[in-house]
Order: sequence, then structure tokens, then C-alpha cells
Amino acid sequence: MESQSIITSFFLIFSGAAVLASVVLYTRQPLLVAYIALGAILGPYGLHLVTDAHLLSEIAEIGIIFLLFLLGLDMQPRNLVHMLRKATVVAIGSSIIFAACGYTIALMFGYTQTESVVIGVAMMFSSTIIGIKLLPTTVLHHRHTGELVVGLLLLQDLIAIIVLLMLGGKESESTWQQFLQTLIMLPVLVLVAFATVKYVIVKLLQHFDRFHEYIFLLAIGWCLGVAQLAELFGLSLEIGAFIGGISVATSPISQYIAVHLKPLRDFFLILFFFSLGASFNLGLLSEVILASSVLAICILIIKPITFRYLLGFIKEPADQSWEVGFRLGQISEFSLLIAFLATSTAIIGTNASHVIQATAIITFILNSYIVIFRFPSPIAVSDKLRRD
Repeated sequence: MESQSIITSFFLIFSGAAVLASVVLYTRQPLLVAYIALGAILGPYGLHLVTDAHLLSEIAEIGIIFLLFLLGLDMQPRNLVHMLRKATVVAIGSSIIFAACGYTIALMFGYTQTESVVIGVAMMFSSTIIGIKLLPTTVLHHRHTGELVVGLLLLQDLIAIIVLLMLGGKESESTWQQFLQTLIMLPVLVLVAFATVKYVIVKLLQHFDRFHEYIFLLAIGWCLGVAQLAELFGLSLEIGAFIGGISVATSPISQYIAVHLKPLRDFFLILFFFSLGASFNLGLLSEVILASSVLAICILIIKPITFRYLLGFIKEPADQSWEVGFRLGQISEFSLLIAFLATSTAIIGTNASHVIQATAIITFILNSYIVIFRFPSPIAVSDKLRRD
């Protein structure tokens, strides 16, 4: 894409988002609706004004990386380890239930066994972006809820990596070798990150803490550097960014970094939601809308109930369990990646892929409505519920 077309695309996206966001706020709707709707209107399947949605999606992934980095900055390592230990049973048990639900519904609508398995697997995960973007991270009495949400999302991310490796195994005989490499490299990455922070990053921050621009640059470089290292180790960019963030969390400068990177994160997340709307082929909507709607309604109902009772099993309070369930009551951007990879390797057809995509969009939007009108969030329409 030429530089001029990038500028034009950004003009259309952010000017259009500003206009639609104004309408959405006046009508008391979630801002995410404006971004996704704008993508559908301006994208390749709408007015064809922004055509390279794939490039925008790649740019928008930086927003996800910053989101996970900032999330790590708000987490204390000791608390996280304890939460991951508690949440493992919940993550595995809930994944099995959601996969079985998606598989059964897909079979009912006539999809093949293989397509039904992939659709079922895609239902297992909840959105890191939605879950964390709508979660207040600076309010003390929501901190435990945040730890539960983060612990479950991280475990789901690890399961998603395994699924992606298995899907890639259709073209590669080294799938299990990659899987073992991932299990080995995760603790290696954690050790490298914490050692580098202790012996390099913290000393640099202490020496140059008067130069705010330097702190900003070092934080961005560290975030993207650990994310890139994670990818080289066979992990995801998002997990690398989170490890980069949590490795700095014990530093006194962590909150300063968190505050100053938020606008940059929001810039890229707008592009992510735009690209989500732009990548959906509206011409296939009539063919998949019924199956997608049934799947979406099932997910919106079953996920909160499942998390409520599984979290209750590990002695979490009922009110927090319900809140966690509703905050995780959608499918994931990993589901979209699974749909893309399974289609590109001819494991599933285009129709099945669009069922997953449509289900993701429906659950993203409807779940956002549920959360911002019922629970505290940074983008709540009500002043009473708005928390950052």
C-alpha cells in the first residue's frame, strides 16, 4: 500500500469513527459498535473505500500487544502465579463444555464432522481484547476480579497456541516438536525477561528517570522486543508482551508507563475493531446468519453460567463468579485466527469460516452491551459505572 493510500485510509477510519462514535454515544451504545460498523461500511465488502483490511489488521495487532503489556504492568507476579494455579481446572473444564456446545450446534446445521470440531474449538476461547478493555484496572476493589479474568484468559491463550500448532500440523510433521519447544521456551522467556529487567532495564530507568521521552521509548522497545522474542521461541506475540509487562510490574515506574501508553494502545485498538468489520464478507451473511445467531445466543447464555459454577467450585464468591462469566461471555480473536488458518489449509470451507467470524462479531457486540450496562467499565455510558 502506498503512503498516500495509508494516509487516506487513516483519514477515513478515524474521521469516520469520530462521526459514528458521536452518534453512538448520543444513542447510549458501546463505542465498539461504531468501529465494527464503520469497517463493514468502508471496507472491501461495503463501499470499498478502504481495501487493504489485512494490512490494517496487522497494524492493529500492535494494539493487542500494547493491551497485554499494560495488563502485565498492573499484575503482581506472586498473585498471578497463585491465580493461574487456581484457574487451571476452570479453564480446562469450561473449554471442554464450550467446545462440545459448538460442535453439537454445528452438526445440527449440517456441517461436516471436521468443520464441526473446528467450530467447536473456536467457541472455547474468550476475547482478550473485550475482556480486558472493558475491565477497570485501577480500581482497588475490582483487582481480584481482574486477576481471575486475566488468569483464565492466559490459560486460554496457551490452549489456543496448542490448537494453532495442531492445525498447522496438516502441512508439517514437526507439530509435536513445536509443542514441546513451546513448553520449554515459556519458562526460558520468563527467566530472560525478569533477569533483563533486574540487571538492565531497572538500572537504565533509575539512571535516566528525568527524561520522560526516554522512559516512553524504552517501554515501547521493551514491549515489542519481548513480544518478538516470544514469537521466535514459538509463543505468541501477545504472551510475550504480557510477560514483558509483568516483568516490569514490581518497578516503581510501572504505573507511569501504564498511564502514558494508554492513548497509543487505544489508537491501534480502533484499527483492530475496524479491520474486524472490514474483513467480513457481507454477501455471505444470509447463508450463515441463522447458525451464527444460534451459536452466539448459546455462547452468551452458557459461558456466564459455566464460569459461575466452575468458579464456585474453587470457592470464589457468587457475585464475582457471575461478573467474570459475563465479562468472558464472548468468543475470541483467537477464534478468528483459527478460522483463517483452518480455511487456508483447506480443513474447513468458506461457509464454516464465516460462521465463526459472524459469531465472533455478534458476541463481541452483544456482550459489550451486557457488560457496559451492567458492570463498571472504562467505556460505560453511565457515569455511575464508568471506571478506568
